[in-house]
Amino acid sequence: MLKPILTAALCLSTTAAFAQENDPWAFEEGSEAKSWNLFAEIPATFEATVVDLLCEVAGNCVDNCGDGRRQLGLLRSADDMLIYPNKNAQSSFNGATADLLPYCGQVVEVDGLILDDPDLGATNIYLLQTIRVAGETEWQKANQWTKVWAENHPEAEGKGPWFRRDPRVLAEIAREGYFGLGLEKDEEIKDVIFE
Repeated sequence: MLKPILTAALCLSTTAAFAQENDPWAFEEGSEAKSWNLFAEIPATFEATVVDLLCEVAGNCVDNCGDGRRQLGLLRSADDMLIYPNKNAQSSFNGATADLLPYCGQVVEVDGLILDDPDLGATNIYLLQTIRVAGETEWQKANQWTKVWAENHPEAEGKGPWFRRDPRVLAEIAREGYFGLGLEKDEEIKDVIFE
């Protein structure tokens, strides 16, 4: 009698994991994520471990998930699927590393949007909106990128979007021009555009 019960339980758990792995809608229940009206977006909330993607995929590991210099990922607890959180909740499509770094190696709960369309090559792309340590009640908004950027670039203080003041962006423009074709070509194009 015990053997059929164990076999049935194993089949059910395997079926549930397979369904979650192959059904992006499996994590929609309970999500309070706000739509961005993006093609193939699905609300998704789940538990995961915050991991260094390079460490997880290639075994190239460093302390503290690279201190913000590496892309971070979410290893989903339900099915061991590696999820790529490439955006936080800010409207300027900033990355999610600044929001995930304080949770490096921890099990968290996340809520956001997952993009899933194999025809577009978008699978397990995650737009993180809120995060909390697993089991806690307080959600934290995933909106830390510009605050962290401002702390790291005090010399770039001023008005307007961050990328208009970012030293790396300005250095690239000074080297390659606004169009990335070189300064000489930039001047030619400006003459045509602004006749």
